[in-house]
Amino acid sequence: MGDPTNSIFDIRGVNHLALVCRDMAETVRFYRDVLGMPLIKTIELPGGMGQHFFFDIGNGDSLAFFWFKGAPPAAPGIAAPEALPTRGNFLSSHGSMNHIAFNVPADRFDEYVEKLQARGVELSRVLNHDNSPTQSSKDLNDDVFVRSVYFFDPDGICLEFAAWTADFDESDVRHDPMRADGTKAVGMVVKDAAGTVIAC
Repeated sequence: MGDPTNSIFDIRGVNHLALVCRDMAETVRFYRDVLGMPLIKTIELPGGMGQHFFFDIGNGDSLAFFWFKGAPPAAPGIAAPEALPTRGNFLSSHGSMNHIAFNVPADRFDEYVEKLQARGVELSRVLNHDNSPTQSSKDLNDDVFVRSVYFFDPDGICLEFAAWTADFDESDVRHDPMRADGTKAVGMVVKDAAGTVIAC
């Protein structure tokens, strides 16, 4: 698919994603003690404003949480999905963070699903994402490109364990993007006569 590197900025992945929790102690219990993410930095914010804690999620990336005194309560269906995929309304509003997908090894995916269940985490069914009309297969097959399982943290933040099972090429970029009014921005994905993407 050509050279996928950024020629404008030397962006090296996600430094950290910052979220807001209701109870920092419960957040530490879940992310450190249930999911096993090391707690690597804790900050008391000035003026009694709250706390800011960082968890290591691998590859030099972090997941960070703020605890703010008097923060507004969660707003499912606005700031985050109301339900896990296949279990109800998975929509969230413009500008929201719908979910975080943690990359896990494909050869350990089933083992990790069992580990989450053994630790009492309520899960969606496993989704084997493919290119079929339903975009998911019950069974693992050659068309599956990523395997997913979804769950909520104590604040209703939707999390996913995702395992890539295929490499992408030009044929994987083939849909024109939708505009706000529901029409397609035709021509933003340019293909040759054979349907091969030649520019984006």
